[in-house]
Amino acid sequence: MYLPEHFAETRPEELHRILADHPLGTLVTHTASGLDANHIPFEFDVGRGPHGVLQAHIARANTLWQQAQDQAEVLVIFRGPHGYISPSWYPSKHETHRHVPTWNYEVVHAHGRLRFIDDEKFVRGVVARLTRRHEAGEPRPWKMGDAPTDYLDQMLKMIVGLEVEVTRWEGKRKLGQNREMRDLDGAIHALKERGSTELAAAMNQAKN
Repeated sequence: MYLPEHFAETRPEELHRILADHPLGTLVTHTASGLDANHIPFEFDVGRGPHGVLQAHIARANTLWQQAQDQAEVLVIFRGPHGYISPSWYPSKHETHRHVPTWNYEVVHAHGRLRFIDDEKFVRGVVARLTRRHEAGEPRPWKMGDAPTDYLDQMLKMIVGLEVEVTRWEGKRKLGQNREMRDLDGAIHALKERGSTELAAAMNQAKN
């Protein structure tokens, strides 16, 4: 990833925050069939190993778990808020006209080693944790016990667990840190007007 110093994000807490806020990761692998990408919601266990472990599951019908080698090097991409930035939003543009459009974004790359875990207990635990997390905001959170036991057992047999032991993190927050403060404020204001509040908030936080 192209990573200018002023856009680099190395703080673990910020990398983990982006991952937690945007848990749908893109798992990029290289098998005998070539490059492949799968889009998977991940859980993150920060306490395992020096850089943590990502956990998820895929459909048993997905041939990835049979094609990818054990301990293969992989990349998982987590993309945070992003959006188009018009040069017209910069006050200085109207004075100098020396600005062009750009795209602002937050992204985290997790490099690691992949292994598949075809184990009912492991898969059940991953599903339970994902469910608890993403149902937490519901008035009546769905839980695994709500489904008939035989049906749930059948569903669990149709998925395979996986882990990615993270070996290295890369983070990039391209949020206008290289702009004049008045131009950055102008872009934040324009994004808010257009409903892009999450990107506006990220850019505002990057000012500090």
